[in-house]
Parts: sequence; C-alpha cells; structure tokens
Amino acid sequence: MGLLSLGTPLPWDQAKGLASEVRKHGIEQFLHIWRNMKDRQKDSLLWGDEIEYMLVSLDRANRRARLSQRGHELLSILQIDENEKLERAKQTGEKPELEALWRPEFGRYMIEGTPGHPYNSTVHELANVEANMKRRREIVTSLMNKDEVLLSVGSYPTLGSGDFLIPPHKANGQFSRSLFLPDEVINPHPRFRTLAGNIRERRGSKVAINMPIFHDINTPRHFIDPTIPLDRNLFPGDKEASEGAALPDHIYMDAMGFGMGCCCLQITLQAPDVDKARRLYDQLATVGAVLMSLSAASPIFRGYLADVDCRWNVIAGAVDDRTPEERGEKPLSKSRFVIPKSRYGTIDTFLGSSDGHFKPEYNDLKLAYDHAIYEHLVQNDIDDLMAKHISHLFIRDPLVIFEELLDQDDSVTTDHFENIQSTNWQNVRFKPPPPNSPIGWRVEFRPLEVQLTDYENAAFAVFTILLARALLAFSDIDLYIPVTKMDINMERAHSRDAVLKEKFFFRRSYAAAEDDDKVSFSSRDGEGDGVVEMTANDIVNGSSDFVGLVPIVEMYLDTVDMDTCVREKIDRYIMFIRGRANGSIMTLAAWMRDYVRSHPAYNFDSVVLPEINYDLVVSLDDIACGRRSAPELTGKQ
Repeated sequence: MGLLSLGTPLPWDQAKGLASEVRKHGIEQFLHIWRNMKDRQKDSLLWGDEIEYMLVSLDRANRRARLSQRGHELLSILQIDENEKLERAKQTGEKPELEALWRPEFGRYMIEGTPGHPYNSTVHELANVEANMKRRREIVTSLMNKDEVLLSVGSYPTLGSGDFLIPPHKANGQFSRSLFLPDEVINPHPRFRTLAGNIRERRGSKVAINMPIFHDINTPRHFIDPTIPLDRNLFPGDKEASEGAALPDHIYMDAMGFGMGCCCLQITLQAPDVDKARRLYDQLATVGAVLMSLSAASPIFRGYLADVDCRWNVIAGAVDDRTPEERGEKPLSKSRFVIPKSRYGTIDTFLGSSDGHFKPEYNDLKLAYDHAIYEHLVQNDIDDLMAKHISHLFIRDPLVIFEELLDQDDSVTTDHFENIQSTNWQNVRFKPPPPNSPIGWRVEFRPLEVQLTDYENAAFAVFTILLARALLAFSDIDLYIPVTKMDINMERAHSRDAVLKEKFFFRRSYAAAEDDDKVSFSSRDGEGDGVVEMTANDIVNGSSDFVGLVPIVEMYLDTVDMDTCVREKIDRYIMFIRGRANGSIMTLAAWMRDYVRSHPAYNFDSVVLPEINYDLVVSLDDIACGRRSAPELTGKQ
C-alpha cells in the first residue's frame, strides 16, 4: 500500500498548504539518492512477491459469507511474532528466521504477506516460491476461527452490498461518506482513513466509479441500480448519485474502499544497476496489460455481475483525487495542470536506457509536468527522461502528511519523496534505493490480479521474473510501443474474456536466431514501426510473425544450468501460462461468472444473491485448499 508512517495525519485543509514544501524536500531527497547511488553496480537479481488476502467469516446455518474485521486482529498477532524475531536477531547479530513478513492493507479484513527474505538470483530458488506461498497461507490459517476462510481473490463479490460485513456497521462514516461502505471497513492505521477523506476533500466530491453491468437474459436493458439509497440526506455528497455520478447500465461505487479493498499480486525485482532498472521499467510496462488479461479475476462488484474481468479501473476511480479543473471539466483557475489520468494508471512516460531502443516518439502522450522541478533536476545533472518522469510524478499533491514528519534531514531520509512516489500507483514503479540500505535499484510490476491458489500465483510470479531476466540477458529484445497504445491495451484488457477476444498493440519486430549456441534477436520491422495488433495467445505463445514471450523465456532457460526437477517444475508453470493465453485454462473471472450463471438460485438478472455468494466463497475456498479439483481453472499440476 506504500509508505506507512506513524504519527498524526493532517486533514486536507491543513495538509494542502504544506504540499509545496513536501514536494520541494522530496525532490532534494531524490537528488541525494541519485548522487550517492547512480553509480551503484552489480547488485544481485533479488526479488519478492506480495500477496493480499481477504478474511471471510462463514455463517453456515444461514448460508451467508461476510468479510471479517478480524483481519486486522490477526495481522497484529502475526506482526508480534515477526517483531520479536527481528529484535532477537538484532541482539544476537544473526539473520532473523522469518518465513514471512506481514503488512496492513486498506481493508480491515485484508492481510498482505511477503517472503521473510528476498528470493535470490538463482533459477533453483524459483522452485521454492510456491512452497513459501503455501506456508504463508498456513501461518494465517493457523490463527483463524473454524468458521473463517482465507481467500486470495481480486474483488469480494458483495463488498458494499447488503449484509456483507461482520460485525455489521451502518454506512454513515465521516471519512468515506459512502452510501454503501462504513468507515469501519477501513484499516485503523491512521494513514488509511485520512487518505480516504483527503482524496474526497481534494477532489471536491466523492469518487465516482462506474463499471458496466453484465447484461444477462433478464437484466433490464436500461439498468438503474435499485439498491442506491438516493433519498439519503446525511452528507452533502449524498445527492451526487442522483445528479449524474451513478450512470445507467453501470454498477456505481462511491468510495476509496471499493478499489483499495481489492487484492492483487505484485512483484518487485532488484536490477544490477540503475540503467538495467530503467530497461526493465520500460519493457515490462508494455507487457502489463496482456499479463493482466491472463490473470483476470474480478468479475463481480457490489453484488452484480460486471461486464469487465479486472479490478484495475475500479482502483483508478477509487483514488482519483483530481479536481474538476484537473479533469478538464472546467478551465484552469485554482489548479495548476490538466491531468489526463488518475494517479492510479499506466505509466505516462518511458525512462529509456543504454540499450538504444528508445525513440522520442514512443512518449507520445502530452505530458503534464512541473517545469520548475524539471529545470531544477536538469541543473543537477538529471537526464531529460528521468527529469520528466520525476517532475511528472510531482505534479501530484501529497495526500497524507504526518505532522511529526514535516521537518526532515533530506540527506538521511526519503519520507517526503516516498510520500508522492508511493501514491503514484502505476502499472510499473521505478524504485530508487532507500538511504543507508543494502537495497538497490528496483522495479515493481503491479498489474497482475491475485490468483485463487498458490500454484497459480507462483506460476505468474515465476514467469514474470523469468521474463525480466530474459530481457536483461537478451538486450537486443525491443518491446517498445507508444504510450498511448499501452493505454489502449490496458482498457482492452478489462473487457470480459479479453484474453480470448481482444487484440493488443505489440511490437513484432524481432525474430530469434541461434548462432554458436548464442540466442540473438534481429529487427524485422516490415511495416511502420513494427507495432501491430495481436491476440494474447500470439503475444504469449508466439506465431509466424512473432517469437512470443514464452519462447523467449524458454530460450533463456536453455542457457541456464539447472537440475532436471527444477526445470520440470518451471515447465509446469510455463505450460499453465501457455494454457491461460490459448484459452485451454480458464481465468478466475470466467470461472466465477460461469459459476454464478449456473447456480440454481440465479435469476439471470446479473444479481449475485447472498446465498449464491456463500456457495461461491465455499467453492473458492475448497479449490484454494485442495479439497476440490478444478483443472479447468488451474490446469494439470
């Protein structure tokens, strides 16, 4: 979830006047990092994953499944054990024996788990990923009550619909002011409620999220959600739904919790140096939408089947703090920029690297950036592309400022930089080294939907890491496409069954050749800049015009010595990725939609009734825990 500091968070009317000061010191903190770390070399290819879970309470007698606020209670227990081990290691000077690390997320029902230590750079370590994920699930499960289950799913189907939370609370909270979500659903860490309130205050209204309804046989063709309490008159924003915020034929959501209450799978990898990190940032950004379509896992929102398969746009809407002027709805007066996107979205500019593949025309989006910050960065020897990237991030205001952290030594801390950096939630994130740390330059890969089982999550994590390593090993691979084409890809990836039905812009301008056991990739532009529309299957598995991401990974693996059993395990993961791309293995989104539509209580009206949700949650838990086989979803393991 980004930077989690402790202290007294300032409400927006106090924080907004300090934004310029935070930006000023954030830039100085970045410059200090750059001067000290830009020449850092030969870091190991360490990496890690983050999996977010939801805690659900089952009422078996009444067939109801509700999100449990005990997630925060379990997190506290998990962190006590973690902190005791860290303190013991600090006293003895030994490496702490940690199987996992646990962190809070926005939802009080959520828990984030990561490996206790980064995975190392060997291929053999990839064989341990699934076991670590299983162990994380076991650790949390050991603390749960017998009526609780732990799910890793993108969006909880009935979040904000009816009796979805235990203990129950009314939706009348001061921070979100939502018609559907109580503030009690938010993690009690002081950052989270302030974040929700400050986004609303800065925007000047509640967020307005609208996901298209899935029109089933009995769904009204001009669908108007009857569950929206249009007559509520508790807060000034209550009228927004009836005044146009809630769109016909859409599922309306009005709070940050609908987006940040979703779960995901994220991968962070350390590069050998800053130049390699820039290459990974650019090249991985172009594959994000395609891999997101393979991982699609979010077809239900607020108790309705949606005509989308992914949660990305829900989160983008949930944290969209742009004012009407910044959204281009009014002429600029009080705001400084027109900003095309939410602060949660695809990247807006490439960073370039020494691989020589970047061309200025790829940055074809009209970029809003702070010209004064840009000039200051350039004057301090930051190159044009990096200066544009940082000065673009810093057009945003810091959303949560802690009173105790205002005065900082810019040479020893990066809190002000991270305040803004960590609330630019893009499909990839370029992460400078922390001060006084052995950690190097990193890239965070963010578009993947979390999967139901540890096997699936391991497959996506391992494949992502292998693709990244192949991109470093084969530096002549060029995946650049224009930024605007990447935006189109991301929109298409949301579509129902996008992995099978959509085409994505992708570069097909290279072919593999092997000479003296060395793999090389040569340009094959053919037409224009080599960017054409291809199916996910062609991009992932290859075609007559394109090598494919899986074959690239396999070529890389052929250059690495490893045990047969390790290669066999990795090959199973790769076959799973192949299956998702060619449609022989279903996405979780497709599986869940089919489950709902085949349920005997379903009326083919897009409504996911409480008893349907209960049976769905039980079935999902059975699959996740291995009590039910679902080869149509996970393939043959």
